[in-house]
Amino acid sequence: MLPSSKIFTAFLRLGLISFGGPVAHLAYFHRDFVLRRKWLTEGEYAELVSLSQFLPGPASSQVGAAIGLSQGGLTGAFAAWLGFTLPSAVLMLIFGLGLLHYESALNRNWLHGIKIVTVAAVAQALWSMGQKFCRDQVCALIAIAAAGLLVFVPLLGVQVAAMVGGAVVGLVFFREISESVVAIPAKKEAEFRVHFGLYLCLFLVLLLIPMSVVSALGPNAVLFARFYKTGALVFGGGHVVLPFLQTEMVASGLVQNDAFLAAYGAAQALPGPLFSIAACLGSMVVSSTPRWLSAVIALVGIFLPGLLLVVGVLPLWQRLRQVTAMTAAIKGINAAVVGILLAAFYQPVWTSAIHTPSDFAAAVLMFLLLVFWRLPPWLVVMLGASLGMVWG
Repeated sequence: MLPSSKIFTAFLRLGLISFGGPVAHLAYFHRDFVLRRKWLTEGEYAELVSLSQFLPGPASSQVGAAIGLSQGGLTGAFAAWLGFTLPSAVLMLIFGLGLLHYESALNRNWLHGIKIVTVAAVAQALWSMGQKFCRDQVCALIAIAAAGLLVFVPLLGVQVAAMVGGAVVGLVFFREISESVVAIPAKKEAEFRVHFGLYLCLFLVLLLIPMSVVSALGPNAVLFARFYKTGALVFGGGHVVLPFLQTEMVASGLVQNDAFLAAYGAAQALPGPLFSIAACLGSMVVSSTPRWLSAVIALVGIFLPGLLLVVGVLPLWQRLRQVTAMTAAIKGINAAVVGILLAAFYQPVWTSAIHTPSDFAAAVLMFLLLVFWRLPPWLVVMLGASLGMVWG
């Protein structure tokens, strides 16, 4: 077992340089932990990536926590998550406090430029996820139906209903799916059951506590519950967090829509996980709690469900992957989340950013720079902010 300090240092370095989103993060992890450090074999790493695609939560952070778990136990998993998340979380907290202290900045033209970059970034995510999760007619229909439902009924409960509907359709149409399984070291049966039962029960208890009970515990508990629920429901990648957070934070009146989109745009320019946007949003919630503490509560809330699932499910992963029904349901859910993201792309991303032909032309340019020229996101964000200031 490796010391937690060594795991923390390795992931902190990656947290400082890992630009480009979850796919790029996984490439960094492969290069560092499989090719350079030899902590994992190719097969073991492939299993961890498969696990991250199967569970809700931030894919790259879950892979990182699983690597830390395999090398240093529970403290190793925490060290890996903290190291990878800390740089972006601190930067997002600073950005959030800056927006709060200079509220007039929300009306400046640079913000409109960042919102146009957000249009391009979400379009890029849709392009990638559509190619991955909507390869056949059934998945495409699931995505279209989910998008249509959310456009006309933009509520969090409807988002969950769309995912449940996707799972049901997946069970009906994709039951014949089978996947090869890469062997991983077996543990004792008793350890399987304890690990899975303990962490899965904690995951479900925190998710299913009624909001009336949470409200009685105070505003910090409500803030934690909002972010926890968001982290527990996000399948398919970091960008899918957008519609869930928009419902929880903007529709509820806790954060202004302009500030929300500015934070989302700024998150594209930073290394590390996109879920670190929670630190920014948490710091902007008005309460008697110090803003840095609200940021920490939001950050822990959004990451905790994914980490609980990784720790609980990893020992059983080989066995779970062989359950055809689960694989089929996940395929339907992934198609539904493409539709959920498509609805968010229209409202609020597109409707709040694209008002003139110049806006549309700028969004197309940013999309081309991201997808075809493959410029780094931080550079595209800076370019978008500069164009916004020039165009007014």
